[in-house]
Amino acid sequence: MSKESGVLKAWEATIRKTQAAKKRANHILGTMSVAHVDDDDDDSNDDKDSNNGRRSGEVFYAEKVLPNGDYYTGQWCDNFPHGHGKYLWTDGCMYVGEWHRGKTMGKGRFSWPSGATYEGEFKSGYMDGTGTYTGSNGDTYKGQWIMNLKHGNGVKHFVNGDWYEGEWRRGLQEGQGRYQWKNENHYIGEWRNGEICGRGAFFWANGNGYEGYWEDGLPKGHGTFKWDDGSFYVGNWSKDPSEQNGTYYPPNSSPEANLEWDPQDVYNVDLIDCKICPGEKVSILPSQKKLAVWRSTKSGDGIKPRRMSVDGRVSVGVERPLDRMRIWDGDESSDHSGSRTPMDGRDSEDDMLGLHSDDGIPRGTPRLPLKVPRRAKRQGDTICKGHKNYELMLNLQLGIRHSVGRPAPIASLDLKSSAFDPKEKVWTRFPSEGSKYTPPHQSCEFRWKDYCPVVFRTLRKLFSVDPADYMISICGNDALRELSSPGKSGSFFYLTNDDRYMIKTIKKAEVKVLLRMLSAYYNHVRAFENTLVTKFYGLHCVKLTGTIQKKVRFIIMGNLFRTDYTIHRRFDLKGSSLGRTTDKPETEIDETTILKDLDLNFLFRLQKSWFQEFCRQIDRDCEFLEQERIMDYSLLVGLHFREISTAGDLVPSGAQTPTGDSDSEGGPRLSRVDMDQLFLDPSRWSSIKLGLNMPARVEKTVRRNECEFQLVGEPTGEYYNVIMFFGVIDILQDYDISKKLEHAYKSFQYDPTSISAVDPKQYSRRFRDFIYKIFTEDT
Repeated sequence: MSKESGVLKAWEATIRKTQAAKKRANHILGTMSVAHVDDDDDDSNDDKDSNNGRRSGEVFYAEKVLPNGDYYTGQWCDNFPHGHGKYLWTDGCMYVGEWHRGKTMGKGRFSWPSGATYEGEFKSGYMDGTGTYTGSNGDTYKGQWIMNLKHGNGVKHFVNGDWYEGEWRRGLQEGQGRYQWKNENHYIGEWRNGEICGRGAFFWANGNGYEGYWEDGLPKGHGTFKWDDGSFYVGNWSKDPSEQNGTYYPPNSSPEANLEWDPQDVYNVDLIDCKICPGEKVSILPSQKKLAVWRSTKSGDGIKPRRMSVDGRVSVGVERPLDRMRIWDGDESSDHSGSRTPMDGRDSEDDMLGLHSDDGIPRGTPRLPLKVPRRAKRQGDTICKGHKNYELMLNLQLGIRHSVGRPAPIASLDLKSSAFDPKEKVWTRFPSEGSKYTPPHQSCEFRWKDYCPVVFRTLRKLFSVDPADYMISICGNDALRELSSPGKSGSFFYLTNDDRYMIKTIKKAEVKVLLRMLSAYYNHVRAFENTLVTKFYGLHCVKLTGTIQKKVRFIIMGNLFRTDYTIHRRFDLKGSSLGRTTDKPETEIDETTILKDLDLNFLFRLQKSWFQEFCRQIDRDCEFLEQERIMDYSLLVGLHFREISTAGDLVPSGAQTPTGDSDSEGGPRLSRVDMDQLFLDPSRWSSIKLGLNMPARVEKTVRRNECEFQLVGEPTGEYYNVIMFFGVIDILQDYDISKKLEHAYKSFQYDPTSISAVDPKQYSRRFRDFIYKIFTEDT
């Protein structure tokens, strides 16, 4: 007891000194968090004390007051908490439970100074598994977690007496669930992003009830309101009285009952006090807490002590808002010096890019570090006056401004079949001098065609595209940019100045394909919010009058790579091998180069719940395309590498970064600490969707030289932290006569399974088989 008492007193004294020092530093320098310890003498003394002549890998009991004032008692191994132990931070946070080489792993209990606690399962520093969180305000949640977020089934009791039981996703109610208020009103049904949305039933304590559709927490669409006396009202519901309509059915016993009732009372009276309790914001997550652990300097590597987070991330020097946290595995086989030995005679640029094969190199052997692809100027040439397509751009902008700005009734999401009729199109003449419906302009006279305008207007609404923003992006003061070279199909691509939309010229045959499948496409994207297929916003045609009589058809799509992050690598993946390499020499490859299947040198590893959703969605999308007889589509993948050294090397996760400022080649840098904050703040993590802004890991692969068309390389065990973007593109090619002839011709010369032009059913099967080989669950 005396020994423990002495240790605790020393810990308390160190806390007081540390806090006093922090106050003085804050007073002089402002708010700055110092995360390094630079007392070499303390380092060596503690080394002697902690190792005490023990063999590497031996677990023993230790009590430590660490140099920054933190206190640890429990099992210890190789300068890490390992086994069962208790760790107290100077700010009052505490963890008691299981550790694995410096990471909270297994069952444990984390408590905050505010009085909040979490007791349950941890994984790599995150609240992950089954656990119970009790907030400082008295709210409690018991259920499933993934990476600090409520995810799965769980029950939450709010301090005001409300409770919710059901499904959660990314920290909010989503799926099926029941919410009961303290006054015994309750809702049973569908949720989305923490709000009542979809089909469900609401029951009031007085016996009345509503069953039908909801949107943003309010009745919206078809529904029935019932009274306890048996009378009911059926109709279309909306908070806008002009959209509200329905029929009242009185009870047999009293035909005059409820005749004075107004449906708007449901919004203004009945639901006015039925608010969903917001969740408590956590000040700091367990995975953000750092451990003041260090390595021995006896080996002579001269490395300074490092601060380390509970999931094994190392930080050096002063913490900056976007400072990178490195994973330090603590594996006995790892190179603790952090150095990487380049391979002799392999320092050519193509090996640095990692696109060539490595023959006979065993897994785990040090390789030449991958280089970040060289920077490229902004894509596209601005279409200014004098450009050959300047007038076409003006025509396009005039036409879209006219189409989007044209007054139209509020469209329901339930469209009539006539709206999808290929003959449903609107022609508008644009004379240079202007007309009753069109403004004067400087271009030549042209005619403008809108295909299925109601459908595309509804699609934009479905995709949450604001009409004013849409017009400003395409028709604002900024000119469009034309990509320097057309695609293989001969189509030209144009980008809006804000990179939000891509405009592609298409052939008449592709227009026919889209119009033929438009109804099925609409139903598919409406049914599956996370669909990966291209989002279409408009289909138009410009017909130049006069002697040329030229028609230009084009489609407006979302730009998959519209992000503040620099996309370092881009891959277009089909699952075929014939001709599936980039035609650029290595010296010309930059970050805008589209690489193909045989250039792919990574496996993509997604977190468990995302991987499961990804597999489900790929199956749905491929089945839809197969039913529509579509083939030759591909998965476009973009990677932003989160860890780049000052020398321009891609830094593997688990490796140390060279000291000094790191350069992420532009765009925001998302360290794992920032990822924690992103998960913590719904306004930030709501931007993460399947295929968009997804934190993930990639594993480098190598191909054997003897396998000329090896689609998937051998994994090397070298991982990189990335932000991923991906989606299914080029979905307007059906298996027509030209593709059938291409298949027949090439089958005589090459392996029929290696060519792109195959039957849609075979194409879908091959595409999925390939995708499921290169995408795996991150375990």
